[in-house]
Amino acid sequence: MPPKARRVGAFTLYSLSTFPLALISVTLIIPVLGLGVVTSVIGIGLPVLALALRIARGFAEVERRALPEVLGHSVARPMYNKPAAGSGVFRRSITPLFGGQYWLDLLYGIVILPVSVIMFAITAVWWWVTLSTLTWPLYGWIIHEAVGLENLQKLPKLVGVENYLFASAFYVTIGVLFALALPFVVRGAALARANLGRVLLTAVGELHERIADLSEGRAAAASAEAGAMRRLERDIHDGPQQRLVHLAMELSRAQRQLAKDPNAAQATITGAISETRETLEELRTLSRGIAPPVLTDRGLAQALASLAARSPVPVELDAPVPDRFSAAVENTVYFVAAEALTNVAKHSRADSARLTLSRTANRLILTLSDNGIGGAHLAKGHGLTGLADRARSVEGDFVVHSPEGGPTVVVMEVPCG
Repeated sequence: MPPKARRVGAFTLYSLSTFPLALISVTLIIPVLGLGVVTSVIGIGLPVLALALRIARGFAEVERRALPEVLGHSVARPMYNKPAAGSGVFRRSITPLFGGQYWLDLLYGIVILPVSVIMFAITAVWWWVTLSTLTWPLYGWIIHEAVGLENLQKLPKLVGVENYLFASAFYVTIGVLFALALPFVVRGAALARANLGRVLLTAVGELHERIADLSEGRAAAASAEAGAMRRLERDIHDGPQQRLVHLAMELSRAQRQLAKDPNAAQATITGAISETRETLEELRTLSRGIAPPVLTDRGLAQALASLAARSPVPVELDAPVPDRFSAAVENTVYFVAAEALTNVAKHSRADSARLTLSRTANRLILTLSDNGIGGAHLAKGHGLTGLADRARSVEGDFVVHSPEGGPTVVVMEVPCG
């Protein structure tokens, strides 16, 4: 079955099947809810009210399972409150009374009936008109023989058509028009009902997921920054700091040699100058982990061009994105590109790489590929994990494809709208 026809079938089945389900839901919920309200004054109503909420939750779960097929995407599942540890039987029985989602489920179970009736009627009537008019020539002659043509041509006569052949063409034309509109009508009816369910049954769950994502992003940002600071401290301690200590000792030695052995002092100073150049180069390498002035002054594309120019591995750059973005986005993309290029130089054994920056409507996409040996992955303890944390810190995605033998492709997408 073609995908479009399958979608029309899914929308139709949803609108037609959920009406009796809504009817059963209201039939069960309303009496139990009413009984709970009436008996609450004598003390036994609270568990009965809780029972009505549990029934509503059951029907809500059925609806949540149906929503992805209609909406075309997964839906969030809300969190329901649970009884505290050690609660007694009565306390456990009335737990739903203190959960907001239970009450939203109950509201949905009640208000969905009139909506379901309307959407059921629209879908059923549209299908009936479509099928009955398209197939009119197949059964119209039978009715003609039974009741006469006059009773069949009341509608065609309005447009001046009075014989069977033209009456058939008239009804088939109407059927074609209804058939052309059918996918849009059944889709609209199904989505109207489904979106009501999404708002009442999944909105709170979506909010919880959003909060969880933000918390994870914040934790990832903190972890990434802490890891970067530890690496920077270690690299400075093990590299430039040790070189500067050695340089100070060499200059002191040269100072002592000046009076006794000027030639030896000259040699020591020459070595110190060479050491100074090496220290400066190492500091430049370390500075890649710190936002450079070119990023702040000229933007991300120019900063990436500077990275590509300094890379030991030849890099082909394609960054036709002159726009400026938030500091968090630009810093994240720059640091990920810098670290990824460093990984290429250290581990990939590649002799060429390609760095691409592109933009869709609201996403910024950084892609780095190389022709190295591959084998990179996001396992815990590897350097790429920190890059994934940086991406998550701005609600982005980070993907690595690196089979053994290469090539390696690293892709990061971050929101920029």
